Amino acid sequence: MPSGAAASKNAYPSWMEVADEDGTPVVRIVGRVGSVHPVQNARVTGSRLAFEDGGRWEIAVKDRKLTGHSPGGILAGVPAPRLAAKNYGAWTDPEPLFDGRDLAGWEFDNPAASHWVAENGELQNTQAGANIRTTRKLSDFKLHIEYNCPPGGNSGVYLRGRYEIQVEYEPPGKNDAFHAMGSIYGFVAPAREVSPRPGQWESYDVTLIGRTVSVVRDGVLMIDHAEIPGITGGALDSNEGDPGPLYLQGDHTGGLKYRNITISVPR
Repeated sequence: MPSGAAASKNAYPSWMEVADEDGTPVVRIVGRVGSVHPVQNARVTGSRLAFEDGGRWEIAVKDRKLTGHSPGGILAGVPAPRLAAKNYGAWTDPEPLFDGRDLAGWEFDNPAASHWVAENGELQNTQAGANIRTTRKLSDFKLHIEYNCPPGGNSGVYLRGRYEIQVEYEPPGKNDAFHAMGSIYGFVAPAREVSPRPGQWESYDVTLIGRTVSVVRDGVLMIDHAEIPGITGGALDSNEGDPGPLYLQGDHTGGLKYRNITISVPR
């Protein structure tokens, strides 16, 4: 049963999946940051679940809601929405989310640490610091975005602020396919490879409908109508049924550049 953390002032988003494999509970979770991963020593007793992941987790299920304790404190959760895919007959013409001149329509998660600037028609993160997101919130959409990632760079494009498409040129072998360029971080690996081009301009064309995503990288279909199980690490929230912003990761490394960011929505 997928679930998301209940919202409150001090809460942070998370995701959990519980499956039964031949009578054995199998649990995967996504915490505040990092990737989806399995837990250890999962046990189900009646309506209660316990496991180890950085400490002891004890969870009770009642009326389709989760309550309990984690190593980080009290937790609460509800089932994640199904977000069934829809068929749209037409889409609007692409419109810019970034005008190339200034940061109008964008905001930072930590303004004091921001190193984002608009220069030469580009949205540039000159050094690691803050993340940046649109003030506009989106539901289903088609996104075009061009990016320039330097050697050693690590960033990400979060769809609705919840699902990260990885942007990285870290040392070869550091990331597997589920965490490499073009992946939905931890959940969906690209079906094809594109030759790396660090320091050069590349593009993503993304269609997100519900929780179904397709990703084209430089004209190559990398992910074809894949279902995203839940939020990825670093998500703004776990309210998957709500619209959310386009969110660019800037707290890992600097040197990333983005441009020609446009969006189409269903008519």
